[in-house]
Amino acid sequence: MANSIPLLTPQHWKDYELIDCGDFEKLERFGDHVLIRPEPQAVWPKGLTEEEWTKRHDIRFKGRSATSGDWLRKRPGLPDRWHINYRNADVSIRFRLGLTSFKHVGIFPEQAVNWDYIAETVKTFRTKRPKVLNLFAYTGGASLIARAAGADTTHVDSIKQVVTWANENQALSGLSDIRWVVEDALKFVKRELKRGNRYNGIILDPPAYGHGPKGEKWKLEDHIAGMMKDVVGLLDPHEHFLILNTYSLGFSSVIVENLVRAVYPQADNLETGELYLQATAGSKLPLGVFGKFRKIGQP
Repeated sequence: MANSIPLLTPQHWKDYELIDCGDFEKLERFGDHVLIRPEPQAVWPKGLTEEEWTKRHDIRFKGRSATSGDWLRKRPGLPDRWHINYRNADVSIRFRLGLTSFKHVGIFPEQAVNWDYIAETVKTFRTKRPKVLNLFAYTGGASLIARAAGADTTHVDSIKQVVTWANENQALSGLSDIRWVVEDALKFVKRELKRGNRYNGIILDPPAYGHGPKGEKWKLEDHIAGMMKDVVGLLDPHEHFLILNTYSLGFSSVIVENLVRAVYPQADNLETGELYLQATAGSKLPLGVFGKFRKIGQP
């Protein structure tokens, strides 16, 4: 009998809904607005009719190139920016969304699975004020969750504009004192190793490709093994968690498992699997693979 791969999907969203996906697009509700965006993973036919998609959506992204495009509004007055909330059993946070030229809106809803794990783990730790490091941190969903759960949180991203965006989300969420770092993640990790710093939690959600603030090149398959070897050196040996999330068509949960085992064979409670969003119309949309483990201190 074949081993089944764990498939996880968010359970607590009220302000987000994947309505349908297919034909390389997805129909999504973010708060009060329904968007159509490209989705390269949705290779199957749509569950709803084109007429239903046209009727339901407010705003549609149309690409001009492989990396940029325009938002087409169905009617005047639809905003460029708006807010949504996320709440689970432990914490509540708030986001500012925005229509960017590269189809993103400032949040990856499937990451709520990892947010729940972060909040639960931080609140379970015996360390009074655990230290959490969020690398490739984008607009800060994981950083906000960690801080709201009581962690001393450091947020690292190479793009100044998204760190500023994350700071806006901190204020919207009624939080403070997140440490903001605009730097290449690889360089930051190596510097922290030299300083002898340790963290109780580390979160990585690296892109397939990217650039640092000084033009440093990042390619997931070329750099992730070396980076993971350095990252696990930052873990507090007594109480910790680590989450690695990858969104790359070439990565599987087996690759992530092998990677984690190679650099940290003593990992307790290692879980690997795939994140997905469940469409109301029926399809499951795969959105990356994860590996995570934790160690809770003894009483």
